[in-house]
Amino acid sequence: MMNFNDERMYHIGLTPLQGAAAAIITGDPGRVESIARLLDNPTFVVQNREYTTWAGELSGQRVLVTSHGIGGPSTAICVEELYRCGVRTVIRVGTCGGMALKVCGGDLVVATGAIRAEGTSREYLPIEFPAVADLEVTTALRDAAAALGCAVHAGVVHCKDSFYGQHDPDASPVSYQLNNQWQAWLKGGCLASEMESATLYTVAAALGMHAGCVLHTVWNQEREKAGLSNPRGESTENAAKAAVNALKALIVK
Repeated sequence: MMNFNDERMYHIGLTPLQGAAAAIITGDPGRVESIARLLDNPTFVVQNREYTTWAGELSGQRVLVTSHGIGGPSTAICVEELYRCGVRTVIRVGTCGGMALKVCGGDLVVATGAIRAEGTSREYLPIEFPAVADLEVTTALRDAAAALGCAVHAGVVHCKDSFYGQHDPDASPVSYQLNNQWQAWLKGGCLASEMESATLYTVAAALGMHAGCVLHTVWNQEREKAGLSNPRGESTENAAKAAVNALKALIVK
């Protein structure tokens, strides 16, 4: 076991002295600075591999903003090393593809729980253990998103390991499995699909952290199939604002 007590984290590059009690994480390193600039006194801290970290302040408390890359393995590393730097509350700002017909491009999705269709979480807790968000963090995210005037949905999301397994399942030798499961997720009321929430929630549960996730809907492939209007948008600005405002409310509370 590597000793992280006083050392720089091997992957994210932070030392415990650069840590904080709360962090906002996001997949794309390119989003980190723009999220950090929603905080007071934003400053660049460190960059290593897919992990870029800035820091700022909310209500006088230090907050980190760190990128976690794509998928479960890099997210698990990020969360574990942030924990070793003192982080106990973490909010993910990300993107998703809508699944339920009511979820349109541009809407925000607050993930109350995640389908564990990825592999990383199984190295933390048995598959029977649910991947669920912290209730207080989730409530703060939902309220913050609504206060922005955004269309917001709260519910279960699908978390996967293969982007193209979702978008081109018929190209896979296990297409029968992917297509059948997709229909099951839809019938169960799953709101959207993404690639990190199940890992985040399971690792957080294993470590005793408080975790939540707010997602910007890029588009909805089911609305496309149904011939419904299907706006598309890439900006995560509203999701970032919701995360910052939710975290501020949690800090003040």
